Amino acid sequence: MFKKILLSLTVLLIVAAVYLRFGHLPEPLPADTQSSHWLEGGIYDVSYFDVELVDDTRPTQKNGDYAGSDERRLQTRIWYPDGFVGSAPLLIYSHGFMSSRSGGSYLAEHFASHGYIVAAMDYPLTNMNAPGGPLVKDVVNQADDISFLIDQFVSWDTDASNQFYERVDEQRIGVMGLSLGGMTSTLAAFHPRSADLRISAAVSIAGPVFVFGSDFYESRDIPFMMIASPIDAMIDYQTNAATVLPNVKGAVLVTMAKASHTGFADPGRYLRWLDNPDLLGCTMVTRGLEKTADELWANELGSAEEGILVVPQTALCTMDPLPSAMNPVRQQWLTTLAVYSFFESKFALSELRRQEAAEFLLNTMPAEIPQVTVTRAAK
Repeated sequence: MFKKILLSLTVLLIVAAVYLRFGHLPEPLPADTQSSHWLEGGIYDVSYFDVELVDDTRPTQKNGDYAGSDERRLQTRIWYPDGFVGSAPLLIYSHGFMSSRSGGSYLAEHFASHGYIVAAMDYPLTNMNAPGGPLVKDVVNQADDISFLIDQFVSWDTDASNQFYERVDEQRIGVMGLSLGGMTSTLAAFHPRSADLRISAAVSIAGPVFVFGSDFYESRDIPFMMIASPIDAMIDYQTNAATVLPNVKGAVLVTMAKASHTGFADPGRYLRWLDNPDLLGCTMVTRGLEKTADELWANELGSAEEGILVVPQTALCTMDPLPSAMNPVRQQWLTTLAVYSFFESKFALSELRRQEAAEFLLNTMPAEIPQVTVTRAAK
């Protein structure tokens, strides 16, 4: 009897796992479209490993019952293409508030299959398991974490005993991130005083930019793309994404109708049975922000002369009711298309390939996918 019950439970778990993985998936992109072609994986098998990196030159601040530390410990995941020969572009992915280094796995795997190296860290105090609880204002330290990680790759590139020896192209380094990670990427790419000049292209996915005035972007002229949704329940479109085109010369704004904020993160795919994944995402994030709700810390990002605006954050998660959102799996497909073609338009070695990628991003993708609008700012 016990064996029969155990067998039944095992079968139920297997069925549940299969349904969770394969159930409620969207229709594939039409096979005869350029979008379907750009979404295909590359020729390389993808491997990854985790490593703990320690920056002993900078402290981690006290946080609740956490006493702080005189160093910053960065749990890091690195994806790379098996069998790749030559120097590869390097992309650093930054996770959002209360997320983790695996939040952009779907992007990392796609890029690595096409010959990129991708790395992502658990930021010490904004990841979901941060000691003392996630602390949003530690974002002010995260751009320097990116610089530290780039330093590691540059040193590995010159170390004959390291697997990344002569494998990192320092002329093709990009950053991308979601939500608070989008802000981190923007800080690392553009901050007038502390931007990392080795970064030559940046993407913010639904990242807050309301504190960045036009002067913030003036010191650097590098390619920048924002992906955002008008129904994002956490990051208001009008006070964030809509400011990019007026403020950043040559920037690209990809507006994705009916995309949820939560759906941009890899775990969002498991919420595809919800009418809008932000229903759960809002509950988690607003709870995590409670301890700093009354704190104003924009001045810690920089000064007014550096283009930092001390303005109040638009209230999060006030949409009632939440509108229906697209399937997160489809949303991640579209995000992959936009981010991949953007970086290919900057980092592909062939001029023809760069032109093809730009044409796809700016014209073909929005023509083939009605939910996507792509606009480019004047130079």
